[in-house]
Amino acid sequence: MRKNSIKNTRVNSEVQRELSNILRGGIKDPRVAPMTSVVAVEVAPDLKTCKAYISVLGDEKAQEDTLKGLQSAEGYIRHELARTINMRNTPEITFILDQSIEYGVNMSKKIDDLTRDLKDGE
Repeated sequence: MRKNSIKNTRVNSEVQRELSNILRGGIKDPRVAPMTSVVAVEVAPDLKTCKAYISVLGDEKAQEDTLKGLQSAEGYIRHELARTINMRNTPEITFILDQSIEYGVNMSKKIDDLTRDLKDGE
């Protein structure tokens, strides 16, 4: 199976949807922030590994705690994933902190500040 095949794209979106549901309803770890979202998922073509890109709304400590909480709950998350998705193999999940949303918000704020300063200067 090629990396960008239709099947792989479908598997990625299905795993992303189910991971979001598990994070929303199943994780009881207090370290996991309530505003945690799954931005993207990349499942390897052999279905053995999976990279889950996670976005956390909060400061750096909240992001680190959420990542640690998710890594410790990986067994439970894999079990729930295997229960909800019928796949040959349930992939091992690696959680990666994605800060692209936070970066975009910061850049947008800087642009707004700059345009406001330019209008005030006129």
